[in-house]
Amino acid sequence: MSVSGATVSKMPFALAVVGRVLPLLPLQILLAICLREIRNRHPQIFDRLGSYCGKTFALVPTDLPFAFVLEPRRLDPRVIAVRSVPDTDVRIAGPFAALISLADGTSDGDALFFSREIQIEGDMEAALALRNAIDDSRIDIIAEAAAWLGPLSPMAERVLRDAIHGSMRPSRDPVPERGSWN
Repeated sequence: MSVSGATVSKMPFALAVVGRVLPLLPLQILLAICLREIRNRHPQIFDRLGSYCGKTFALVPTDLPFAFVLEPRRLDPRVIAVRSVPDTDVRIAGPFAALISLADGTSDGDALFFSREIQIEGDMEAALALRNAIDDSRIDIIAEAAAWLGPLSPMAERVLRDAIHGSMRPSRDPVPERGSWN
C-alpha cells in the first residue's frame, strides 16, 4: 500500500485529450472482455457483495473525459464507459491512478478518502461492500486487464502499469540521500 501522505498525480494531459476524441466502443469491448475474465477467475467477488450486487456504481476518473458504470450482478455483471454519468447508487470519483490503486489494493482506501484524493457519494454501505469484496478477492486489476492477451500479456501488463502507475510518480526525482553531514 502506498504511503497515506502521498498524493496521486493526474493522467498525462495528452492521454486525456486523446480520450475526448476517440469513440468509446473499442474501450467498451475491452471492458466487457476484462469483466468476463474477472467473473470467470474470481466469481467469489460477486458473491461477497451479497445484496449490494444489484447496486450501480459510477467510477469517475476526474482526469479523463469519460467514466465507468459498474453493475456487479452475479450472473451478468456489466461495466460500461460513458461520457455523461447517469444517476447511480454510488459515485466514486478521483484521479484514474487513484481509482486503479484502490481497486488493486496498492493504496489504502481510507487514506485516499480522508486525504480527499477520492470522493464517495451515495450508498456508503454499498461502497464499503464493493471495497471489501475487491480487497477479499485480491484481484490485480492491471494483470486481469492484460491476461486475456495470452502470450502478449506480460508486455501489455508492463505497458499498462507504466501508463497508470507512472502517472503516480513525482514529477521529478527526489534528491538522492548522500549520507549524514556529520
